[in-house]
Amino acid sequence: MKQVVQNYKSGELALLDVPVPGCKPGGVLVRSAYSLISTGTELMKVSEAGMSMLGKARSRPDQVAKVVQSVATNGVPATYRKVMGKLDSYTPLGYSLCGVVEQVGAGIDDVKVGDLVACAGNEHALHAELNWVPKNLYARVPDGLAPRHAAFGTVGSIALQGVRQGESHLGEVALVIGLGLIGQLVVQLLAASGVRVVGADPDPARCELAERLGAAACGDPASAAVETAVAELTGGLGVDQVYLAAGGGSNQPVELAARLCRDRGRVVDIGKCRLDLPWNAYYEKELDVRFSRSYGPGRYDPEYELEGRDYPIGYVRWTERRNLACFLDLLARGSVDVEPLVSHVADFDDAVETYQRLKDGGLKAVAVLFRYPGHPGQAVEAGTPAVAVPAVRRGGGGSAPARLANASVRLAFVGAGNYATSMLLPHLERRDGVELSTVVTTTALSAANAKRKFGFAEATTDLDAVLGDPSIDAVFVVTRHSSHAELTMRALRAGKAVFVEKPLALDQDELAGVLAAVEESGNDRLQVGFNRRFAPLLQEARKRFGSRTGPASLRYLVNAGRLEHGSWYLQQGTEGSRFAGEGGHFIDTASWLLGADPVSVYAVATSGNEDLQVVLRYPDGSTATIAYVTTGSPGFPKETLDLIADGKVLRLDDFVRASVYGRKRWVSSRLPKARDKGQSAELAAFIKAVRTGGPMPVPLESLVATTAATLAVRAGLAAGAPVTLERAR
Repeated sequence: MKQVVQNYKSGELALLDVPVPGCKPGGVLVRSAYSLISTGTELMKVSEAGMSMLGKARSRPDQVAKVVQSVATNGVPATYRKVMGKLDSYTPLGYSLCGVVEQVGAGIDDVKVGDLVACAGNEHALHAELNWVPKNLYARVPDGLAPRHAAFGTVGSIALQGVRQGESHLGEVALVIGLGLIGQLVVQLLAASGVRVVGADPDPARCELAERLGAAACGDPASAAVETAVAELTGGLGVDQVYLAAGGGSNQPVELAARLCRDRGRVVDIGKCRLDLPWNAYYEKELDVRFSRSYGPGRYDPEYELEGRDYPIGYVRWTERRNLACFLDLLARGSVDVEPLVSHVADFDDAVETYQRLKDGGLKAVAVLFRYPGHPGQAVEAGTPAVAVPAVRRGGGGSAPARLANASVRLAFVGAGNYATSMLLPHLERRDGVELSTVVTTTALSAANAKRKFGFAEATTDLDAVLGDPSIDAVFVVTRHSSHAELTMRALRAGKAVFVEKPLALDQDELAGVLAAVEESGNDRLQVGFNRRFAPLLQEARKRFGSRTGPASLRYLVNAGRLEHGSWYLQQGTEGSRFAGEGGHFIDTASWLLGADPVSVYAVATSGNEDLQVVLRYPDGSTATIAYVTTGSPGFPKETLDLIADGKVLRLDDFVRASVYGRKRWVSSRLPKARDKGQSAELAAFIKAVRTGGPMPVPLESLVATTAATLAVRAGLAAGAPVTLERAR
């Protein structure tokens, strides 16, 4: 793989071929999508490397002191060899990136292969194609957040920790000195928390940018503009906090801070500037000088960073990792906007040239990103991303044999939560030819409750015993989303017919695993709980609509509503996004109505990813638009659908009424009872298939295509472009 390195002795920059790091326990191997150049910290290091030995010594007096101590301890020859050996070595650059988890080390259970993560650390988030990152130095990227924006996670954490050290409060006034990358982020964070901000920087372009991003006023610190703005906003009392985000050797920032800060105000040093504090000025105002240590608590603690020992949240609310996750959340919700800070995006192969242009002044930038080949967000700048739809290959095991017509189908349920007990089991408990054999749950009490209420013959927590019972014909998987794929694979390999509630899988690896189980076992007896195509009202409306000859346009509005606080659906880190969990329902319905599987998916989200618009394209030119919204009125119907083609319109109103407009108009009567969304008919079709050995209600190829399209929504949000669904051969 390739990595950017620098020889500190000669100043040479190189894109070096180096071995791929191993995936050690306690961390993950991440393939970079974007990494961010810190135009302050990194360029300072690059500039120092180009100095003479005397210049290097002057710029790093702390290191000179260590050399002097080493001479006293080890003598001149040994110290010289040690220093020269260290200087004449390649050192890495970079500390902020976003990438895809390629391998998971032992002990890691919070991310999976394929997850998008933001990474931190000047030893772990390097400008390299692959990095091993320990647990406390990465955070999962929220769905919909672009990789190029998530690459700002580390520098955002630095700015966020500085703001936390300032202890700002709603309505206060703050001064930010230095409007480079960190300063611009500090301005936005303060403005988002209700603080009025004045910025100071000699660069007019940076001042203008900060004002666009939320600062009340900005100006050159050498002019009267900054002092005038502070006086107007504070009534002449001075600002509550000053954030030093400047670099360089001038003492002007700390002197300006003392002059414009109020009595007993706070001065927070975030950057690396000269700090010769004017004693009288700081003493007379009793100013509180604070330092902000990089990304937050845990920084420089090897037990935290390398060994993964977290600090208890009750004692340390905001650690490095929590700051990183918090900043990513602010980005995803639109509270902070980093796109205006991106001055240049360079291909990683041009890294050395990019650094040289920055150093020479040919490239003036606030933030510069490296874009890596094959990254998941590549379609933002070029091309269209693709998601593979795995091929279905059936092994030699064959389908289940037909049963006697009068034989009961014996069922086992894995999971007995709200959906199973309210929407599935009531349709099965009194159905002729069905025997509820065993219910399996992780807690004994819930199994006992299901046994008592629905008449299961047995209740257990031992899944292996159920899968090994030859008398059980079919297994229902009705557990949390994260376990669906694994339980389905186990049941298929055990030779059972499987009914799994949506989703079938939460990522491509899980989907591939299910298909591998089908191929290995020869068992393709699988149904996913896409029940809406079985709804009697929709079935009748489709029949009345009839066939079509031209492409169709379908519009599906899902007024999903907000979830209650504490719902496990909100646990996106383990259970996937809400759309990943239930979006397959609507994609399957659209594909069934259009009679085909989609060939591409385009998804966009509102700020904060609360509402989604998903556009599906089909082989004959038909399109389906699914608006999945959570911010609508609870009084509005949950699902409304329109299908338009060949001068005809099909309308479905929340499974209560349907109508078809054509040469003749048909309108259903309003359903007198609760909405029938097809669960009963779907279960009847599944039981019939198990009893007779006939085809499953929905072809496996269709289940796979719907699942792949649902997964492609996340890829489309990340890429900001349509995703092609490529059928594997």
